Amino acid sequence: MAEPNFPPIPGFIPLKPCFYQDFEEIPEQHRSMCKKMYHLWMCVFFFKKAKLNSATLAVNLIACFVWMFGGGGVTNFGLALIWLLMFTPCSYVCWFRTIYKAFKNDSSFNFMLFFFVFMAQVGISIIQSIGIPGWGVCGWLATISFFSYNIFIALIMLIPTIMFTAVASLSFIALTKIHNFYRGTGASMSKAQEEWATGAWKNPHVQEAAQQAAMGAAAGAMQEQYSSPQYNENQM
Repeated sequence: MAEPNFPPIPGFIPLKPCFYQDFEEIPEQHRSMCKKMYHLWMCVFFFKKAKLNSATLAVNLIACFVWMFGGGGVTNFGLALIWLLMFTPCSYVCWFRTIYKAFKNDSSFNFMLFFFVFMAQVGISIIQSIGIPGWGVCGWLATISFFSYNIFIALIMLIPTIMFTAVASLSFIALTKIHNFYRGTGASMSKAQEEWATGAWKNPHVQEAAQQAAMGAAAGAMQEQYSSPQYNENQM
């Protein structure tokens, strides 16, 4: 097994990479799309020959920091920090690694898992672009409403607003393209279920987790049954 090389961590930090990532192991016909999904995870505007690197959540954090001093409140800045610290690694693990493995192994199960998670990603991106005040994002509602208070700060907030909108649009386009590709391969839900039955389900860690979940559910049901007193008609 190859040694983990991602994320790249400077030597002075006492941590080690958690994942192995090399686009050369992705089949050539899927490599370009897989790289674009990686760029999208990085919140990058990508085109065929040129790239403009723009970390949307980081820019949003800066904008919320400026917004805070203009009267936007500490809550928005705190939530923006949470978005950046939690959403970045979670999105990498939950949907980018999933599509990476789907392209690498031509795995229907990973494709189905990707679609399930990435649809939520698209929904979150749309919510971020809308910009509900108090949610820690500089979206359209928050930005437009702030123009009447401070035009300069509102213009700064407009930058991540446009970027959130672009990310939401690119996410929807990516989801559509990958879904069309998946349908064109003739893959199906039954194939994903077969992969689950013959592959993941035989993983001892997965079996142990499932057994623990089942035992927990059974114990909870028994506790509920015996914790409630039972009365018959003679006792009423």
